[in-house]
Amino acid sequence: MVKMQYYLVATSVHANQHHSAFTYHSQNIVSIGQVVLVSVGKKEVVGIVIGTATKPIFTTKPIIKNLQAAPLPRPLLELAEWLSVYYQAHPANVWQTLLPRGLQKKRQAKERTVDHPKRKRTTIVLNNDQIAAVHTITTMNTGTALLEGITGSGKTQVYIESAKHTLGQGKSVIILVPEIALTSQLVAEFSNSFPDIILTHSTMGEAARQRAWETCLMASKPLLVVGPRSALFSPLKDLGLIIIDECHEPSFKQEQAPRYSALRTARMLASYHGARLVLGSATPTVVDRYLAEQSHSPILRLTKSARPHTQPPSIEVIDMTKKPHFTRHRFFSNTLLQTINASLSTGEQSLIFHNRRGSAPTTLCENCGWSAACARCFVPLTLHDDSFELRCHVCNHLERVPTACPTCHQANIIHKGIGTKLIETELRKLFPKATINRFDGDSTSEQTVEKLYQQLYDGSIDIIIGTQVIAKGLDLPKLRTVGIIQADSGLSLPDFQASERVFQLVSQVRGRIGRSEHASKFIIQSYQPTHPSIAYGIKQDYETFYHQTLAERQRALFPPFTHLLKLTCVYKTEAGAVKACQALARELRLKKHPAVTILGPAPSFYERIRDTYRWQLTLKSPKREHLIQLLAHVPATKWQTELDPMSLL
Repeated sequence: MVKMQYYLVATSVHANQHHSAFTYHSQNIVSIGQVVLVSVGKKEVVGIVIGTATKPIFTTKPIIKNLQAAPLPRPLLELAEWLSVYYQAHPANVWQTLLPRGLQKKRQAKERTVDHPKRKRTTIVLNNDQIAAVHTITTMNTGTALLEGITGSGKTQVYIESAKHTLGQGKSVIILVPEIALTSQLVAEFSNSFPDIILTHSTMGEAARQRAWETCLMASKPLLVVGPRSALFSPLKDLGLIIIDECHEPSFKQEQAPRYSALRTARMLASYHGARLVLGSATPTVVDRYLAEQSHSPILRLTKSARPHTQPPSIEVIDMTKKPHFTRHRFFSNTLLQTINASLSTGEQSLIFHNRRGSAPTTLCENCGWSAACARCFVPLTLHDDSFELRCHVCNHLERVPTACPTCHQANIIHKGIGTKLIETELRKLFPKATINRFDGDSTSEQTVEKLYQQLYDGSIDIIIGTQVIAKGLDLPKLRTVGIIQADSGLSLPDFQASERVFQLVSQVRGRIGRSEHASKFIIQSYQPTHPSIAYGIKQDYETFYHQTLAERQRALFPPFTHLLKLTCVYKTEAGAVKACQALARELRLKKHPAVTILGPAPSFYERIRDTYRWQLTLKSPKREHLIQLLAHVPATKWQTELDPMSLL
């Protein structure tokens, strides 16, 4: 008679708030890490065998079947446990994040197709800085290196050489990019050196993502995996190198539970594998640079352009308070229009950056001052002129554009402000023969940077318009003009990282040009042209900005000199939200934790979202464990918690 085996299985659904694993039995021996199908209530769900168990006194259910031929690698199991503890997240949420959807579905066998964009092979000779960086990375036993290289300094080539070395040692490589849009460019750069690249991201179909995941799980040889944040969880058995490109980008922080940082998580995954981690950026966050200094991690600097004879762009700063600069158009300066026209006449590209989508952020009545706002979120509705509708950018509520004021019934409705759709409309009027494309959150699935990357690279698109998606890492050989419509637009946000984000965006946008021997021009329009974020961003003076910002953070006790916990209560009524927030603040203050500072209660930046009111508390402490201790006093319902928030908005 076959002896019954008992196993602890973590399920990918919330079966119990207080328990994350349950005992199941099997007549067969099942490996730790095996992905299985089990029943919870009347549902069949995906589970992961996380340990063995003794026969319990209660009746157990059977493991229905194994869903994969091989178990998950041990480091991935360890990472799942760490994520749950470190971010105080329910294990079910962790496993929903780590596993691809639809593992229990029956799918037809289909070979994974490889059709990556390719770049013409050129002979690349590394400069001394690049050679030194590759040497340091490849000779590290384990740990983290910060690759701080100016835009155009050849960080990608350092990645390629480091990946070659790692694969040559029989170990796999994961490369993370901040946006799906950048996968095409990175894959094109890597394709000549690595003919078989595993690409995974959220716009792929469910079946395609599962095939890529299974390829990693069943691989008998080292692999190179490229993708955004989620690619970090590819089930590779022997991982030797993780590279995070543009590591300063906030998209590396997940906004849903578990609210993890891909950078912190990559450090842990690398330690479990005994692998190396490389964080690459021209503008690392103040926190990451400080941590590298304090931990004595290698800081590898690339200070020169990777291409010989590069010519820096000529730079012109336009003060938007000086109206003589804008005699031809209300928000395109005369200089910007002349430069775009010059680029068009020579068949070269222009890029126009503005970090606000839509046509106009404010719709109001000139007669009585009425302003169009979302009835559910109380935030201004944004005009989208192409569909002639007003849209809430918080809940996506839509309304028709009124022809008369609903309050005074006058027809004096005006639209104020600038968005990327308005920029596109105006440029089409000014340059009717130009091929113009806009890239932002409103772009269709067929009009993304990823889908149109080859046209961007070839120069088929004359004028590129976009938000931050076009500021990140794009290397376009025919780009000669870059303009920023209003560089200071993000400085008014009530967040401790607002000035850092503006500096990064200005510096990154400026870095789209000055990467070749061709003359180019950078035109930056701003109401605050002397603000440090603008001035240092234009010069790409990271060192001065870093030291100045670090001193400000130390005075105000913000990261990296303290840890943060954001607590947000969500109620149907404003009174309920205020009362609950005040009550929790009183309870936490009664704990009299000497190392914890409690700020608030205060309304959230978006106080009302989808018919609910939100108030928040912000907790500061030099020790993260103090914040975790106070988390135990936060009610399980009506509250959202976030450790290490990227922003307080």
